[in-house]
Amino acid sequence: MISVVITKQNNKYCNVSLDGHAGFADSGQDIVCAAVSVLVINTFNSIEQFTEDDFTCETAEDGGHLVMSFPGDISDKSILLLDAMLLGLENIQQQYGDEYLSLLYKEV
Repeated sequence: MISVVITKQNNKYCNVSLDGHAGFADSGQDIVCAAVSVLVINTFNSIEQFTEDDFTCETAEDGGHLVMSFPGDISDKSILLLDAMLLGLENIQQQYGDEYLSLLYKEV
């Protein structure tokens, strides 16, 4: 299962963390994992390309681990991109189920 944790403080994005693999199908055939990967990586790349917002990104070489952290406030553009990413992730979760994708929203 892919576990996504979205952390906010005072309703502002602080951190987006992904861990695991969907396990929907064999490696290379897993459409859930592919969909999640495309959404998340494109969102992170878009924030880097289209905004001036500061962030850090941590990944594991073998995949299955990705964390993006925002040390300060982020722009409306980044908020929109992250909101759109979460809409897509929620739709994937609804279509394929909690056994493949878990979304947890945390307020700190």
